[in-house]
Amino acid sequence: MKNTAIQRIETPIVPIGEARTFSVIGDPGCEGLGTAMMRVYANALETARADDFTFVVGDLVPVGSNQHYQSVCQLTDAVAGNDVYVLRGNHDTGAYERYFGLRNYALAGAHFTLVVLDNAMRTFEQAGLDLLAQVLADPACRCVAIAFHVPLPNRFTGNAVSEAEFARLRAVYAPHKQKVQYFICGHVHSCFADTVDGIPFICTGGGGAMIEDVSAQIKAADVDHHIVRFTWERGALRHAFVTLQQTRYTRESHDGILHDQLADTVRQELYAHLRYLSLAERAQKRGYARLANLLRALAESEYRHARSFFAILDEPAPFAQELAAYIPAETFEHAQLYPMLRDYAAKKRMPLSEQAYRDAAAAEQVHAQLLQEARQMDAFDQNEIYICGACGYVMTSAEQGSRCPVCGAPLQQFIPFKAQ
Repeated sequence: MKNTAIQRIETPIVPIGEARTFSVIGDPGCEGLGTAMMRVYANALETARADDFTFVVGDLVPVGSNQHYQSVCQLTDAVAGNDVYVLRGNHDTGAYERYFGLRNYALAGAHFTLVVLDNAMRTFEQAGLDLLAQVLADPACRCVAIAFHVPLPNRFTGNAVSEAEFARLRAVYAPHKQKVQYFICGHVHSCFADTVDGIPFICTGGGGAMIEDVSAQIKAADVDHHIVRFTWERGALRHAFVTLQQTRYTRESHDGILHDQLADTVRQELYAHLRYLSLAERAQKRGYARLANLLRALAESEYRHARSFFAILDEPAPFAQELAAYIPAETFEHAQLYPMLRDYAAKKRMPLSEQAYRDAAAAEQVHAQLLQEARQMDAFDQNEIYICGACGYVMTSAEQGSRCPVCGAPLQQFIPFKAQ
């Protein structure tokens, strides 16, 4: 089996010649191969195209079935612009060797060597440690980066191999420690830089999976999806985190026909989502609880479809910037657009449209106010929000009354949203 971009490793030492740059992508597929996550991975592959090669530090797939390996290989081959090497992660089970070959190997170049060790099961394989000892003992090898999936013990997360397992690794590199310039790992869906045994230690898991909190110092809100670029400069390897906000995967959106079809599909899926939710409410009120549950489930499915198609076209800004960007739109709607359409409907004697725009404008004004408060993310303290089930008006717990101030719906019609 031969792939175009993904390199299937058949010999323990693979020459990479005069390579001076490579990028590392962490954990693209361990939470599923949905379009939203794969768009992040595609963006990472395109961002890394300028480097001599790309290295994926584990968890390409959620589980190691042929279906999932074929899917991720097909996407990688279609998008990547350079050779892609792979490390086994704890989710890369099953048929890993069939698609990617050896689990322990070294990429040996004129300037540096990247030694790839399998510790997906939280232990280093002896074959990998023996290979590391062989590489480090070679007088021609002067700069080594050691890559594996599960982190070494560090200051930021306890999700790591044991101290005893680290001791096995340390016993191998210790006689040649001066040659080891980096440890590189994934597994943790975030990023951080640390120093372990005096050696720079880089953890990256931001190539597709949802970013997670790591510690009090490293919160998901402060981390973007990213890659890590390594460059050989002035006789040493150096690294830089590159957020994927700086680049955009736009291949599909550049095709005019496909762009329009994707946008239309988003609208259709969201319309289906709304229809199912509306019908579910009617079913619930008629006592058909199971039918209502089915319709709500189908509505959720349609929303997820819409999100997948939207992810292909979306160009998200950094989180805080995007949050603030909604405020002008909400302000324009309640201050100008909806009053104008309300007045037009009144002039044309269209009372339902007049009412809908009037009621929505009242809610949009509260949207803008709450979003303005939310710009101070750490200080935002609204734990409960209530939405009127009849007209959509928004109230906080402090403002809550017995009826909706816009449409007069009773309290039991309000839908509570409480912070977890």
